[in-house]
Amino acid sequence: MKNWIWNADNGDGTYRNPILYTDYSDPDVVRVGKDYYLVASSFCNTPALPVLHSKDLVNWTMLSYVLEQIDEPGYEKPQHGHGVWAPSIRYHEGYFYVYYPMPDEGIFMCKAKDAAGPWSEPVCVKAAKGWIDPCPLWDDDGRAWLVNAFAKSRSGIKSILHISPMSPDGECLLDEGVDVFDGHNTQPTIEGPKFYKRNGYYYILAPAGGVKTGWQTALRSRNVYGPYEEKIVMMQGDSAINGPHQGGWTTTPSGEDWFIHFQDVGNAGRIVHLQPMRWENDWPVIGKDTGEGYGVPVAVYRKPDCKPDSNCAMRKNSISVAGTDCIVSPDDSDDFAGNRLGLQWQWNANHKSNWYHMEQPGLRLFAQPYSGPLCDAPHLLLQKWTAPAFTVRVEFDTSDLLDQDTAGFVSFGRFYTALIFEKENGSLCLTRVSGTIGGSETTVRYGIVPSGRTEVAMQVFADGNGQFYFPDVTGVWRTVGERFSFTPGVWVGAKYGLFASHEGHTQNDASGSLKVLKVEVRTDTFIQKCQPES
Repeated sequence: MKNWIWNADNGDGTYRNPILYTDYSDPDVVRVGKDYYLVASSFCNTPALPVLHSKDLVNWTMLSYVLEQIDEPGYEKPQHGHGVWAPSIRYHEGYFYVYYPMPDEGIFMCKAKDAAGPWSEPVCVKAAKGWIDPCPLWDDDGRAWLVNAFAKSRSGIKSILHISPMSPDGECLLDEGVDVFDGHNTQPTIEGPKFYKRNGYYYILAPAGGVKTGWQTALRSRNVYGPYEEKIVMMQGDSAINGPHQGGWTTTPSGEDWFIHFQDVGNAGRIVHLQPMRWENDWPVIGKDTGEGYGVPVAVYRKPDCKPDSNCAMRKNSISVAGTDCIVSPDDSDDFAGNRLGLQWQWNANHKSNWYHMEQPGLRLFAQPYSGPLCDAPHLLLQKWTAPAFTVRVEFDTSDLLDQDTAGFVSFGRFYTALIFEKENGSLCLTRVSGTIGGSETTVRYGIVPSGRTEVAMQVFADGNGQFYFPDVTGVWRTVGERFSFTPGVWVGAKYGLFASHEGHTQNDASGSLKVLKVEVRTDTFIQKCQPES
């Protein structure tokens, strides 16, 4: 079901930023042949550690996940803000390697012959608390290195970058390593390092100055352990792109240099940008060159390997550019016509296969025994925002819900709001629940859904705030309650999704199921016409 509501490809040989208006935070990128692969953080959601694929660095689709579950204690329940943090991806001797940190557990590695999987079971490269943002480098002489940063909340250390020698197979560190850069005085909160070698220099590209207000720094040295020279190579300047934060460098087959990074925009999370990059005196300049040795982010630019005299033609509405013959984006809408969940969906914690069934078409969610706050329900099925403003319409079949079942749609962040069908004494009630992660919940009951209505729909409009809509008995859409606030989650953007719960406490309690017929995400539905005034 293709209904992409954000795409960066202008169709004329240019693109606009962001290339992904989606919370793929802490991105890293690698090219293998003519294909590009991107990985991003996923925190406590599963499947974990998304892998995206592109032919041109602008049009991206979801390819796989590195982890089906998080194989560490405690993740059968949501651990908001914990889990899989900033990963890196590299290709070495026929294998893709993904290194990722879990700030409370250590640094791990998985590898695969194919980025689509299957991926190996995780190997713990370093058991440590507070070691984050790892990135490997295989040197010209066969030696291997790993750079990392530190999370002060776990280790008491920040603004320090650290390099350790690593076994050539990438599976373990050989000693305790060395602190190679202290950014306290000039590059505060330096983190997210990516490790490269070029023209005899070791380079570490890393953001500093904080997620929302910082800049990109380059470090270089002829010796892997330093000392490292430092230079700011991209900052916000006069652009509207704050940060600009953590990312990675790649080259095209023709030798062009490009840099992918994120920008924190609040509700939608940490969205992904693409910047041109060039080298000047063996220093990178990222973004639009200011002539002062650093760049600022671009809003619109020509696509990689696409020049006016090339075969992309730079003509309006041309979509045959830079080796791709289609404009694509990660999926958002879903009619559940396949035999597996779409890759846009993730659960709120480790999941179980018996929570759902694909009915081709339709998704059946089996009501899971649960009576706690909605934010801590592991069986929330969620996806990320894919545009700055949009409407989600969900169509349900509620005929198999049983008494004490609750099911519906949730807007999810630190502050969350859900519109819920609640089955009581054979009747279906419409209820709204709001709450805060770590706080309390409030419930408002709106009344009984008219008898005999089992196939029902609801809509939510999302921008800076949200509004639920539900059809009355005549089919006219009406607002449900007042507008509510959207807020990002813990280190992540806001999400939306589906659930079915049963208020019984054991698996022996009888519970029903909710069939989801369709999820449609759009920017052009009628709901915009009756959007409440801000």
